[in-house]
Amino acid sequence: MSHDPVAGHAAEAALVGDEAVWPGQLQWLELLRDGLTFDLSGLAPGPGSTFPAIAHRFDLPALPSSDDYEAMVLRPGPHLAEGAGSLPLMRELLALGCDIVRQFDDVLAVCWAPAATAIGRRYFESVTSAWLDGGPFPALGLTAFTETADAALESVGLAFWIGQELRIEPPLSADRVAATRLGIRLVNHLVLAGGLAEDDRIIAPDGSRLVLRPSRSRALINVWRE
Repeated sequence: MSHDPVAGHAAEAALVGDEAVWPGQLQWLELLRDGLTFDLSGLAPGPGSTFPAIAHRFDLPALPSSDDYEAMVLRPGPHLAEGAGSLPLMRELLALGCDIVRQFDDVLAVCWAPAATAIGRRYFESVTSAWLDGGPFPALGLTAFTETADAALESVGLAFWIGQELRIEPPLSADRVAATRLGIRLVNHLVLAGGLAEDDRIIAPDGSRLVLRPSRSRALINVWRE
């Protein structure tokens, strides 16, 4: 812990000029990890932070509600805010999230806003730690998948990492389990590559050849069998 504004004069320490460091953030701690600072807000004796919007859950029997739980927000410090999407900074943020989960048994879940996900504490710590140690990117958690109106399978939250979402086209998406497994592999590949600028061809786990093609707007990466 590198700064506690409550120890002394909270109101003055939480202000930059005439505005709060973050909207509504008056009870907070600055945490230091590997030379980078992060803010943890929503702490007692102040109110909890705004409860997150959750659309997908992983390793949770039910979605948590604001009636039973309070939310805290962990984010890069204000001087790091402009680089909030950088992979090295996000790795440190998520590593700090793992530290918090390990230290505090009352944490139920970690919510990841770019994908609107809620991730059970044990699953979050397991898959995130594995990734930080060189394993695969935790696609089920830091991204999610949803079925579109035309029966494609599309990622949610991948754009936060690479500026593009993944879309597995029918009929490749017909088998939802197989398509999700493929999506997990492709998300890991794309995060490592940093996105896709031109057509690519890969071999699927079943031996078939797949085409990956960015859309005209570059917002989507469409995938189908060659």
